[in-house]
Amino acid sequence: MHLLRRVWLPVVIVIVVAIAGFGVYRLHGVFGKTETTRPGSGLANDTKPFNPKTVVYEIYGPPGTVATINYLDLDATPQIVRDVTLPWSLTLTTTAPAASANIVAQGDSDNISCRITVNGELKDEKTSTGVNAQTFCLVKSA
Repeated sequence: MHLLRRVWLPVVIVIVVAIAGFGVYRLHGVFGKTETTRPGSGLANDTKPFNPKTVVYEIYGPPGTVATINYLDLDATPQIVRDVTLPWSLTLTTTAPAASANIVAQGDSDNISCRITVNGELKDEKTSTGVNAQTFCLVKSA
């Protein structure tokens, strides 16, 4: 009888935890799975690109102009290219539904231009003049 008095509370706690665990397991079986997330359904792992985009950055100016170019790649990571001779261009491709395209350039001449095209369509183009001219182009959603 003395042993029963000492172990009845831990035994009840173990039984309650076991019943609660089984209940959660059963509820996950009812509410936690759907056809789109079930392993092997194919829908959750569908990575086919739906609308690939090609973004072209271009910087141009008088022949022999040397420029420093800063741009965002299509993952919005800043990149820099130093002391490049113009004209300069970069082609990037993404399958993301939207991308932000941004480029800034400063050259050692009095004239510099930038251009951003998406899938062959001109989205932004600017020309700047002045001593060591600087220009930028921005497309908020490519």
